[in-house]
Amino acid sequence: MNSPSPSAPEKESAKQAPPDNPLTTKEGWRHFVCHEPVPPPLLTASERAALGPRERMREDERRREYHADLPMVNTLAIRKVTTTSRLLIQLNRNQISARRGVILSGASGTGKTTALTQLGRAHELAIRKRHPRDRNRLPVIYVTVPPAATPKMLAMEFARFFGLTFPTRANVTDVVDAVCATAAHVHVDLVLVDEIHNLTLTTRSGAEASDQLKYLAERLPATFAYAGIDVESKGLFAGTRGRQIAGRFVVIPAAPFAHATAADRETWRALVGTLESTLRLHDHTAGTLTGLSEYIFHRTGGMIGSLSQLIRGAAVLAIEDGSERITEDLLAVVPIDFAAEQSEKLTAPAKPSSRRRRVA
Repeated sequence: MNSPSPSAPEKESAKQAPPDNPLTTKEGWRHFVCHEPVPPPLLTASERAALGPRERMREDERRREYHADLPMVNTLAIRKVTTTSRLLIQLNRNQISARRGVILSGASGTGKTTALTQLGRAHELAIRKRHPRDRNRLPVIYVTVPPAATPKMLAMEFARFFGLTFPTRANVTDVVDAVCATAAHVHVDLVLVDEIHNLTLTTRSGAEASDQLKYLAERLPATFAYAGIDVESKGLFAGTRGRQIAGRFVVIPAAPFAHATAADRETWRALVGTLESTLRLHDHTAGTLTGLSEYIFHRTGGMIGSLSQLIRGAAVLAIEDGSERITEDLLAVVPIDFAAEQSEKLTAPAKPSSRRRRVA
């Protein structure tokens, strides 16, 4: 997506962020927003031959790190959730209550968290461009719903993002008041809530945590965007509470890529081609991966997460073994997730047997 680039001071602060800060803290979130993988230059054969052993090792390490963190591909799910959410942010700006939100729902590995975080990154960079001198502005909150969440646990996730601490005797009202005051001070207008499927409305604690989230949505003048695994089937829209959620949220499905029609196959080939264009390998022939797009589809089940893992892993192995190219044989040895393995067994065409027929 076309997002404004972070300024030099913002990039410098991102470099200084401790590496152990998770995305669910303001420090980790700022690091994520400012981080932008820079493709390392590919040396010519003569330049590479002139390198000493240590220089070559450092050059290979830079490329391994780059491929392990390849730039994000702008998928349909990312574009749709970004476009819808930006419109809702505009519509919600002057709303006092009953603000509309977005729920991104789909199976594991379909890129929900990626789409959610890319939405937040794009929005924050746009706000920074609009308010370049306001270094205290923090327009986006990113939290995850913990398993078996209670109202206080959920409120503490928001507090932890801001770095707020409380004595053990603090009650949930104290925490929520502090969170809302801090959010107002830093001009939060987009709240990202991941792992929303951990809210189970059929249990008392889950129902109370859902009420807590709704209360925060009423208190904070912000647009809420949720992401979770198959939330429609998890009871999130059941009962009175569920009907309220259903009446205020747009559901955007996140699904694996298809390969049934010519248009589906062309979309998949374009996605693979985009990833291939980001590679920095010395002997890789452009178009190799697009030529293997059908094999790659069956290997990954059309899951964007599995595709990313496969291509990134193959690129790292190509540097480590010195081949500097990705082939089908190399792709075959890259480990992938269990779901993709099962999908490959079900969808991949049978390979012709190499055995010769016996002559009767």
